[in-house]
Amino acid sequence: MNYYYGYLMPNSWSQEQLTEATEAGRIDTVVLAFTDHYGRLMGKRLDAEFFLEDPSGTHACDYLLTVDMEMQPVDGFAFSNWDLGYGDLHLAPDMKTVRPVPWLDRTALIMCDLLTHSGELIAVAPRSILRHQIGRLEDFGMQAMVASELEYFLYRTTYRAAALGDYNNLEPAGWYVEDYHLLQGARTEDLNGAFRRHLKDMGIPVESTKGEFGRGQHELNIRWCDALEMADRHVLLKQCVKEVADQQGAAATFMAKPHDTEAGSSSHLHLSLWSTNQENNLFVGDNEIAGLEVSETFTHFLGGWLSHLQELMPCFAPTVNSYKRYQSQSWAPTSSAWSPDNRTAGFRIVGEGQSLRIECRVPGADVNPYLAYAAAIAAGLAGLESRSELPPALEGDAYQSGAASLPTSLREATQLFESSGFVRKAFGEAVVNHYSHFWLNESVAFDAAVTDWERRRYFERI
Repeated sequence: MNYYYGYLMPNSWSQEQLTEATEAGRIDTVVLAFTDHYGRLMGKRLDAEFFLEDPSGTHACDYLLTVDMEMQPVDGFAFSNWDLGYGDLHLAPDMKTVRPVPWLDRTALIMCDLLTHSGELIAVAPRSILRHQIGRLEDFGMQAMVASELEYFLYRTTYRAAALGDYNNLEPAGWYVEDYHLLQGARTEDLNGAFRRHLKDMGIPVESTKGEFGRGQHELNIRWCDALEMADRHVLLKQCVKEVADQQGAAATFMAKPHDTEAGSSSHLHLSLWSTNQENNLFVGDNEIAGLEVSETFTHFLGGWLSHLQELMPCFAPTVNSYKRYQSQSWAPTSSAWSPDNRTAGFRIVGEGQSLRIECRVPGADVNPYLAYAAAIAAGLAGLESRSELPPALEGDAYQSGAASLPTSLREATQLFESSGFVRKAFGEAVVNHYSHFWLNESVAFDAAVTDWERRRYFERI
């Protein structure tokens, strides 16, 4: 992924531009959107003229921050439950995020913060969690610049047909490993080309697409920016890929490991710290470590991230499926080692000068970016506060290094998250209890399920 010097301003519309487009008839629908725990976009479609009469937002049921993947409300949340009557929360439009949606007719989209009736940010909402950590970092006079590298698998099977077939016998968009193959990549330009153009027209600067290491697997890179804007871009990228694929009779998945015979899909997280005036990359310095010229800020921030990675793993690997991706020689890490330009390590240091940054290779494509960026900032801040030491850089193959292994299941990771004093201090009791309950419920649901693997193995022969 290319990193450009200087800060790239968000390329979104102003409220005046939205009003002008509505009056001209180019926009007649405004989507107000936010993400749930899974990172799915939720919200409402409003008539554009109605919205502009009072652009303060709308309401939605607060059960949306307690539901599972099937939209069933889960018992046991203090935030919202049957005893409290499942009331409303307020969708407050962030008017810095107004964008046209070029693949939808006459539609604009605005990302929203979730507020209480008294106008305060809802603490357990993903965007609120990231806002809190950004505020803590600003108290240090710093700003995080980040980017996600998102991978996904494409299929020539529609979502509807995939569901009717229980997601078996899917037709991959490619039939051999296509990592960097231009010929194989050309066969999906009807999809990937559309994704790039729509995102660019939406005001999300695009870098590139390329074939990846699985059959029908691709990567789409968009430009780096500040953490909140990048989290918004991340979820809009996923929405674009899914909706446009659906419109063209295809399907895409951002599962971390959709097939046991193929590589997993990652969302490598690139991060550097900058001064709040956006002039200096604070990772650059005079200290030479492992051939790198870095600052103490870099050393302490990465040291903190490494120290607290295991406690924060559900923020980077939030589903049961996430942990299937961590396999030796799979291009996904199995440990928390760091190293300059080494793709076997969990943390790879890339770039030089003002482009110097940390690439965390731990997150899968199923990650909720608001939680992942918040976790990275919180861990790094702990390192800055305690002046964490950085362990020696890995040399050689991290799969054979004996470095501390990552948790092997969502249940194990959730237990580490829930029991961590650092996590409770960084995120607060309400957030820790809320998300621990959410992830544990996901594990319980999986444990109760009977899988295709079990039927194939035991149905006849046991």
